[in-house]
Amino acid sequence: MTTEIITYRKVLPGGLLVQHMQPYHAQQLEALQRIVFPDLAEDELIKAPHYLRHLDVFPEGQFVITDSDKVVGMTTTMRSNFDFTDYYHTFKETIAGGWLTRHEPGGDWLYGLDVGVHPKYRGMGLARELYRARHYVARQLGLKGQVTVGMMNGYGAVSNEMSGEQYYQELLAGKRKDPTVSAQMKVGFEPIALIPDYLNDPTCGNYGVLIKLDIDKEP
Repeated sequence: MTTEIITYRKVLPGGLLVQHMQPYHAQQLEALQRIVFPDLAEDELIKAPHYLRHLDVFPEGQFVITDSDKVVGMTTTMRSNFDFTDYYHTFKETIAGGWLTRHEPGGDWLYGLDVGVHPKYRGMGLARELYRARHYVARQLGLKGQVTVGMMNGYGAVSNEMSGEQYYQELLAGKRKDPTVSAQMKVGFEPIALIPDYLNDPTCGNYGVLIKLDIDKEP
């Protein structure tokens, strides 16, 4: 675990608060995972004990958004020496059973494992605020930026009509909008590659899109 002390706290309109995760958030975070990712395989959901472990491994990289004492948004991150020339990987192997044991304390990229916002709080720019909090940490640590894999969440509904590759190419060409990846691209993330079988979720046909946000960009 890094010895640097990094703090981030931002009050949003309506009194919502972006802050570092605390141990007492763990149970709510587990419940929010099931709401945000209702079709994700059980062994790929992050549970309360995992969240507590994340605070031991990399506390400065874990964020929540709260409305009073209610957790309405969250993100889990770790550091990684990510190799863009050998990018194929899965969510399950990366999250290491949820325990974040693949966190590399000297890693030069901030790897975002997830971003989630409660359905009742969507459309308020909260995901962008979580990306901003992550970018602040990346800058404080002198990292190259953020890397993550976006769930191609619009693909499942049209998977009988086209291949994942065709959907991805239409997305890149601006001919199609995806509820998750298009929003991430609007924040500033650059699509790098399509990753099949990244995770087990029919909503995205198990596809993920590798994306990165260089440190000199503003989310």
